[in-house]
Amino acid sequence: MTVRGSAGADEVLIFERRESAVRSYCRRFDSVFDTAEGSVVRDVSGREYLDFVAGAGSLNYGHNDPDMRDALISHLEQRGMSHSLDLSSSSKSAFLRAFESLVLLPRDLDYRVQFTGPTGANAVEAALKLARKVTGRTNVVAFTNGFHGVSLGALAATGNRHHRGGPQIPLPGVTRMPYDGYQGAGVDTADLLARMLQDPSSGLDAPAAILLETVQGEGGLNVASAGWLRRIAELARSSGALLVVDDIQAGCGRTGSFFSFEPYGIVPDLVVLSKSISGYGLPMALLLIRPEFDVWQPGEHNGTFRGNVHAFVTAQVALTKFWSDPTFTDEVARRADLLAVRLAEVADVVPDAVVKGRGMMRGVDVGSEELASAISRRCFGNGLMLETAGSHDQVVKVMAPLTTSDELLNRGMDILLAAAQSVGTGQSVGARRSVGPARDVLGASGLVPA
Repeated sequence: MTVRGSAGADEVLIFERRESAVRSYCRRFDSVFDTAEGSVVRDVSGREYLDFVAGAGSLNYGHNDPDMRDALISHLEQRGMSHSLDLSSSSKSAFLRAFESLVLLPRDLDYRVQFTGPTGANAVEAALKLARKVTGRTNVVAFTNGFHGVSLGALAATGNRHHRGGPQIPLPGVTRMPYDGYQGAGVDTADLLARMLQDPSSGLDAPAAILLETVQGEGGLNVASAGWLRRIAELARSSGALLVVDDIQAGCGRTGSFFSFEPYGIVPDLVVLSKSISGYGLPMALLLIRPEFDVWQPGEHNGTFRGNVHAFVTAQVALTKFWSDPTFTDEVARRADLLAVRLAEVADVVPDAVVKGRGMMRGVDVGSEELASAISRRCFGNGLMLETAGSHDQVVKVMAPLTTSDELLNRGMDILLAAAQSVGTGQSVGARRSVGPARDVLGASGLVPA
């Protein structure tokens, strides 16, 4: 039995001896972690780290929110259900009522809620399957640098070459198009898609769906402009395709509003949510479906763990606590302003670096994987956990919990700035790629896309 607070050699070696080589985060953050609260995690020796990875966006409200924790403990003590397939339950009812009253109705949105398997990738699979069923088509338009999961259907829509090489089989059914800004600031890539959709000899099969992220998280914090996204939404409508917004990472307040697409003034046909929808880091994923497209036959897409009742309990508390009034979004906007200012300081000390992202989903493109990794390693050594993203892992990505205090946010940015100053000035720039211009945004917080 392992004693909390001690990490013997065997405790460390058990991971090497028994866990698959597929593990990744632990290679960058090589401590044995034990407890967590808010924006702080502690390892078995008691050392504290600021967690600005936040479960890759699964912990928007931080670790162990006391109200969610107490609700879950109460549910357990009352012998509440833990597993329910898709049976009706009081906990599911409470979640749906909160989601309807606090999220859908205030935004004048009408969606059916499908509880899929508990991963975002499974919800993406459901979205693509449903779009193909609705339209009778097979092709899906996805975009460069998009990341939608690593199960086969979602992986076909994912651009990352490393992940695409995993299954060692063809990944058909997707046409890749350039995302906004991919060909430079002066090129509107929506024009290319429009021309190909209109040309019967372009070779582009009529799509069942157009799938995108409004902010590409793993792809490097690329932000779609309002004009581009509205044009894509119109092209989906005019071509008979369903517009699918993957809000797995950018949703649940990460970009300022509950849904990342709200400031753009569009209404997707399908919306994919996961990660922070449970509020507590518990597995949960949803597919939101406009009612006219809810044409599933019972059980046509299912999964044994599509009814995580514990997640329903914490999700209902998260919605009620954080989305009942505008106070939370006001605080997110203020913290986003602070984060933008502090990241600009970091960019100033690294030649040609660029701040990217929206809201509390931001980072600094430092131009190379070598430099970004070195900064991340130096930060971890000084008590800050940060991951990297982008096509070359060249973006140092900040995903602090939305509830992070100003004091902790500034402390983390001080660590990042010091790491960039010490590492960035000593790195060779010969291997660095050219860094393109940042996506302009309206408003200091970057909550409203240009």
